Amino acid sequence: MCGRYTIVASPEAIRALFGYEEQPNFPPRYNVAPTQPIAIVRLMDGKRHFALVRWGLLPSWVKDPKTFSLLINARGETVASKPAFRAAMKRRRCLIPADGFYEWKPAGAHKQPYFIRAKSGGPFAFAGLWETWTGPNGEEVETAAIVTTSANRTLSVIHDRMPVIVPPDAFDLWLDGVNVDPVTASALIAPAPKNLLEAFPVSTDVNRTANDNPKLVAPASVSVEPEPAPKLVAKRGSVKRAPAKRAKKIAKKITKKTNGQGALF
Repeated sequence: MCGRYTIVASPEAIRALFGYEEQPNFPPRYNVAPTQPIAIVRLMDGKRHFALVRWGLLPSWVKDPKTFSLLINARGETVASKPAFRAAMKRRRCLIPADGFYEWKPAGAHKQPYFIRAKSGGPFAFAGLWETWTGPNGEEVETAAIVTTSANRTLSVIHDRMPVIVPPDAFDLWLDGVNVDPVTASALIAPAPKNLLEAFPVSTDVNRTANDNPKLVAPASVSVEPEPAPKLVAKRGSVKRAPAKRAKKIAKKITKKTNGQGALF
């Protein structure tokens, strides 16, 4: 799964990598979230073009968007057969510029966010799908989703899924919905090479979509709060939980006996 990502490289660097005709000027984004406008690159009349669409694919056949689930990811294993993605996989494949993304690893009762980026530090492309939804009054909304696959060895310790990353020499293969059929394009739906990416823990500030600044991608110590174990004391042959005050007194006695040093067992 991919639920947040970054695009902080300069507009010039992104344009140089993707080779589209437009010259958009956009600010760095450190916490791109679903429903927000995102940049995509698509093939129109044989040429690559830059566009802004909403993150969260809306199939053209949906009657009421309010009753339809937000599709921010498309599972690569079923993308060619699922009704929501089948048409887009056939004709409307796109690339989504990025230079990093976030995943969350379970850590006790909480989840620790990790930032994943290319070891080179440069931008890359997610495989994406886009659609145009037309409303009853003729209004049009363009939307997109990120194609995902099973995680590679580097990321599998954090999450079991990852976005599909398309190498630059395969951009045209993924984008060309006229000459390249879905079966052929599906060959690109695979985990990234294990040596391509690096991952490290970051602040939980990324959990709030309102936060969008360079501090979000700064390495941080893993913050794991262990699940509290119930305090037990023996009473009249039975085992019961100790009240909080009683538990604190027991802890103080143990600390005095061990001279302030934690016991291994």
